[in-house]
Amino acid sequence: MTTRPDYSLLARQLDAILDTRDWLTNASQTAAFINMTVENLNWAGFYVQRQPQILHLGPFQGQPACHPIPFTKGVCGAAATERTTQRVADVHAFPGHIACDAASRSELVIPVLIEQDGQQVLWGVLDLDSPSPERFEEEDQAGIERLVEIFIASSDFDSVPV
Repeated sequence: MTTRPDYSLLARQLDAILDTRDWLTNASQTAAFINMTVENLNWAGFYVQRQPQILHLGPFQGQPACHPIPFTKGVCGAAATERTTQRVADVHAFPGHIACDAASRSELVIPVLIEQDGQQVLWGVLDLDSPSPERFEEEDQAGIERLVEIFIASSDFDSVPV
């Protein structure tokens, strides 16, 4: 059984860790922090939109990953296309699922939306995988979405082509 983290505490800790405005450093720190503090994950990391409709592998913790991911494929592609969080209890039942790691059973993907020229644009996604089915609940989704908000607020994205 997975113990739910204290997401309020994790938010304060992540805010303290992200002590630079550099998006690359902050993405690396965020992926490592989530991987170390959220139980029962086998992958935690970012995919960045560096070309239209394609996600490129960014900072992560875990096994080597699929790259690139078009918006038309998998849970990450769905989160990018719909610009909404995707919480999937059983990835094998998800149409178009990409099996980067056969051990993954559930997934949580949060779009990273940033302000650019007065509108929200997709910078990328934060992807979390678990070897347990139904690993992610509403509390996890809300907590991780808050961590993504802290990552966004702490980072400058000027150098990222979106």
